[in-house]
Amino acid sequence: MELNGKKVLITGGAGFLGSHLCDRFVKEGYHVIAMDNLSTGSLKNIEHLFPLKNFEFYFHDVTKFVHIPGKLDYILHFASPASPIDYLKMPIQTLKVGSLGTHNLLGLSKEKSSRFLIASTSEIYGDPDVHPQTEEYWGNVNPIGPRGVYDEAKRFMEAITMAYHTFHGIDTRIVRIFNTYGPRMRLDDGRALPAFMKQAIEGHDITVFGDGSQTRSFCYVSDLVEGIYRLLLSDYVYPVNIGNPNEITIKQFAEEIIKLTGTKQKIVYMDLPTDDPKQRQPDITKAKEILGWEPKVDRAEGLKITYEHFRKVLNK
Repeated sequence: MELNGKKVLITGGAGFLGSHLCDRFVKEGYHVIAMDNLSTGSLKNIEHLFPLKNFEFYFHDVTKFVHIPGKLDYILHFASPASPIDYLKMPIQTLKVGSLGTHNLLGLSKEKSSRFLIASTSEIYGDPDVHPQTEEYWGNVNPIGPRGVYDEAKRFMEAITMAYHTFHGIDTRIVRIFNTYGPRMRLDDGRALPAFMKQAIEGHDITVFGDGSQTRSFCYVSDLVEGIYRLLLSDYVYPVNIGNPNEITIKQFAEEIIKLTGTKQKIVYMDLPTDDPKQRQPDITKAKEILGWEPKVDRAEGLKITYEHFRKVLNK
């Protein structure tokens, strides 16, 4: 591998998405610094990178002052609880990593003249009145509801990032990430895919919230990483949706998991959580036109890979 001499800091680097980004940037020849406080991440996700000379791990909470010695070309801010079960358990920490953490890292970006990319989310659209969701849509978010700690933290991240761009001239990028899946998701993180697969593998009934008519659009992790990589290296400073527009109801998704796993569980229904979005589908026109990006991995293929990963994890 020929090193390209560029150094990148990836916060949340031991998490699901962060670890896959570490893999990609290491593969591309960057010197990668992964930073994580391990509140939801795991060293198991990145332990295979530890022997490499162009990889470092910093155990650190980005809500505290962040210092990196030497030059720093890129900062990717992916530190944050990302599933409802986590941010409902850690509401204050979620708000702090979106506000104080982003502020600290923007300060580092200003000091180092680094390009700065934040992981925003489709959750900034809330329970949308516009479908599919375009980047111009301002969203329908309940700021004082239980999900508001995550939604508003991400909306603030976007606001302060753009403020640093316009006021300080920081070179910034904003990716709005839609539902993503793949190996290294935590089986207990409360999101639909790992929950359904864990229940199916262990022989439990599949739990669907509401009547299952709410929709999601699932993007395989390698497609997402490719979109993020292209956005980082592009010249576009405004938000870009990265996700798979192939929309499916949660009930249909549960049925797909049952078919994939070959299990005989039935679907049981529970009350829909407060402010749970009824629809979620990205408009990826900008990603196609600006980045030349669109998802490549078919859901059936991605689910098969993810299922095999979860089966190995549970067997261990």
